[in-house]
Amino acid sequence: RARALLQQLPPQDCDERFCPDLAEEERRQLRAFSARRRQEALGQGLACPVPGPCHGCPCRKCGRRLNKGDPGIAASRLGDHFWHPSCFSCHFCHQQLVDLIYFQQDGRIYCGRHHAELFRPRCASCDQLIFMEECIEAEGRRWHLEHFCCLECDEPLRGQRYVMRSGRPCCRGCFESLFAEPCQACGDPIGADGEEVTHQGLHWHARASCLCCSLCRKPLRGQPLTCRRGRLFCSDTCSRGQDASSSTASDSSDSAFASAPSPDS
Repeated sequence: RARALLQQLPPQDCDERFCPDLAEEERRQLRAFSARRRQEALGQGLACPVPGPCHGCPCRKCGRRLNKGDPGIAASRLGDHFWHPSCFSCHFCHQQLVDLIYFQQDGRIYCGRHHAELFRPRCASCDQLIFMEECIEAEGRRWHLEHFCCLECDEPLRGQRYVMRSGRPCCRGCFESLFAEPCQACGDPIGADGEEVTHQGLHWHARASCLCCSLCRKPLRGQPLTCRRGRLFCSDTCSRGQDASSSTASDSSDSAFASAPSPDS
């Protein structure tokens, strides 16, 4: 219940004490925003049996019939309508409303979080509403200017190139040192600006020197390819040729490699 309350009714949406870094003008806007919501939209549903005059009325959400004496939820801000208890949920996230606390807008009920987001963007980093005139929008989400930072080194990324990692931005330096995949051909990491080809979970630079047949060195960009044991071939013929050349090595060497791989491998 406590987790659901924190999710549905974020305290930072209505109490400046939970937003210590706000400038004075932002605090003023938050106070006015919170007071207006309480006055115009906030309510608490009432759980009660459906009264006789409402016998046969449809649930406001699902439209199924409610009979006299059935358990129902009434919301005074939305007139004489009733909901099934399981239907009294946020229009956006569909979660049932904890303690029946709702916010109404245009005849629909919302949890506090998603009602607030009808009017103000929410920072993807600190989870606070944004009252500044400027914010950063990227990947369909928004950030305070000072909160759009690398997830690893906290370097500000405003005006910089970045890579998204697990839904958060990462600077190019951190991405290339920590997350870049190694090329299967040359072994070098594939940087944020590098063109990459992925096949069967393996990665190659898209350049001709890496993305080519392991036997005849034919470039494979835009061409059919075959992958065997992590190596690329332009055809079954080349892949069989590779197998034939491999078979010339002694059986004892192959057996030793298979049973005792080197530390590098």
